[in-house]
Amino acid sequence: MKVVIFDLDGTMIDSEEGITKCVQYALDAYGVREPDLKKLRCFIGPPLEPVFMERYGMTEEQAWQSVLKYRERFDEKGIFECRLYEGVREAVARLKEKGYVLALASSKPETACRRILAHFGLDVFFDEIAGSTLDGSVSTKEEVLRELFGRLGDGIKRREMCLVGDTKYDAAGAMAAGIRCVGVSYGFGTREELLTAGAEAVCSDIGEVERYIEEDNQL
Repeated sequence: MKVVIFDLDGTMIDSEEGITKCVQYALDAYGVREPDLKKLRCFIGPPLEPVFMERYGMTEEQAWQSVLKYRERFDEKGIFECRLYEGVREAVARLKEKGYVLALASSKPETACRRILAHFGLDVFFDEIAGSTLDGSVSTKEEVLRELFGRLGDGIKRREMCLVGDTKYDAAGAMAAGIRCVGVSYGFGTREELLTAGAEAVCSDIGEVERYIEEDNQL
């Protein structure tokens, strides 16, 4: 069995506009004015709640309320303020045609992941789609991956799985969950961050990822 697990934000889609505008909306509810959306890129990748706490000194309750405020705009508008990276659709279709089991693992709520993949017509290629839970009980990349493993079943060995992601959170989460990670440098992380966090390779585009997977004997 060969399983390729994709991250979503920064790997399949460029979601910077939607995420940063929704964070801006949530901060505004607390009287925090942040006109520079680039300063909010730190919210892309990890779970939102701890970033609100670390960056803006919020309490746990304030951070959770900010997440709820974020979702208020995201569910209505921000969810589709994104675009597919060039070549993603074609690469995913080819990998599926060649017999790979494809899955998605994202810290974005699973309900949103499913809506986004369906919006772009990509849901038909994925065998499993896993994301965070709305109550926060599953939020980190490691937690999402372990939830995904349970759905895929015991017949698939960890060495036959690979996560494709763009940030240190992907690489570290994959390592903690016992699988490999191939990083991409076109998203929201850097090559250095990915390698330091445990990625075994970093590719510059999705085509390079596809070639790396096909040339790997374990995948």
